[in-house]
Amino acid sequence: MEGGRIGFLFTAIVTGGAGILSSLAPNYISLIFLRFIVGIGLGGGPVLASWFLEFVPATNRGTWMVVFQGFWTIGTILEAALAWAVIPTLGWRWLLAFSSLPSFLLLLFYGMAPESPRYLCMKGRTSEAMHILEKMARANRVTLPPGILVSDRMVQMGENPHPSESTHLMAVQDQNTHICEDNESKTGGITALAKLLSPELIRSTLLLWMVFFGNAFSYYGIVLLTTVLSGGSRCVSDHVTRTTVTTNLYKDVFISSFAEIPGLLLSATIVDRFGRKLSMSAMLFISCAFLLPLVVDQKEALTAILLFCARVCISGSFNIVYVYAPEIYPTSLRTTGVGTASSVGRIGGMLCPLVAVALVHSCHQTIAIMLFELVLFLSGMAVFFFPLETSGRELSDSIDMALELI
Repeated sequence: MEGGRIGFLFTAIVTGGAGILSSLAPNYISLIFLRFIVGIGLGGGPVLASWFLEFVPATNRGTWMVVFQGFWTIGTILEAALAWAVIPTLGWRWLLAFSSLPSFLLLLFYGMAPESPRYLCMKGRTSEAMHILEKMARANRVTLPPGILVSDRMVQMGENPHPSESTHLMAVQDQNTHICEDNESKTGGITALAKLLSPELIRSTLLLWMVFFGNAFSYYGIVLLTTVLSGGSRCVSDHVTRTTVTTNLYKDVFISSFAEIPGLLLSATIVDRFGRKLSMSAMLFISCAFLLPLVVDQKEALTAILLFCARVCISGSFNIVYVYAPEIYPTSLRTTGVGTASSVGRIGGMLCPLVAVALVHSCHQTIAIMLFELVLFLSGMAVFFFPLETSGRELSDSIDMALELI
């Protein structure tokens, strides 16, 4: 990994560039290809979360990370409003063009985004890390503790640029500010993936993949169910279904998007108070409960309420898993671990239309809902088997340290 700032730049350029080009796509094949590139760019999003995580203190890290995820909620609402306003009048090309503009805005902030001091120390670039820490101290009107900043590599090689100093700003054995060994910083892509599946991390990795898959499958499924179960668009003729969905789609998606606001507030309130595991599992099981009555047809108003409440919970769970995932991996594997888990979640997002749309339109609503119930329940159970509760714990910088925290 080349640090969080590179992920910052990659996400902005690839997502924005491919987004603009897709609005100019001359045919369907090129449109699909360019949207695929947009998806690759969006894959850099977890890097930003991991980068931000390393600047937040442990005491209220969960709350701040949920606030960070809150911009996803804001974007969801704005995108639904934009689609409602633009597509009926200007068409889909203008929607894609307008939607790509926020990615370019990231470039305005690239110069102000500092690299993570943890990452720099892991690379042995202690002078750069010290400079960033000094800027942070000045911004917060505090002073750094006395001493010098060292990396494990310097200690192992017997280097001491200031032998008169008897204390370290970040002591090697200090659990609160442990800097990982340099040999882990050289982890390549394939080697990093192998480390994620090593005996020390395989349990956490596989469970995390399962929870990401379940969250993405259910989250996007509930969004799609809003369009196929609301407004009377159930198991009916194709002509009636198309007419109803076309009429109500943008309005229903826009209104249901506001469900993420209480989900955001709820997850921010409980994530540090009750811990990541309990908060996440509770929201998954409650979302499961709200979907259960939909195994049979319900009145339109009740269907809308149940889907709204289910989305509150699943969006809250999604927020928390993005807090938990970076916390269970050491610094050298953090972005790789979260990015890989997010990729598994994307697979769930790709599969959910086959359930949320195809089965319901084929008059198999009961089967569709039961599949969502099964995925939500198994995801909730997987959370219980995570080996580590990360609430209030310091971030780890090496696999050995991560094992000590278990």
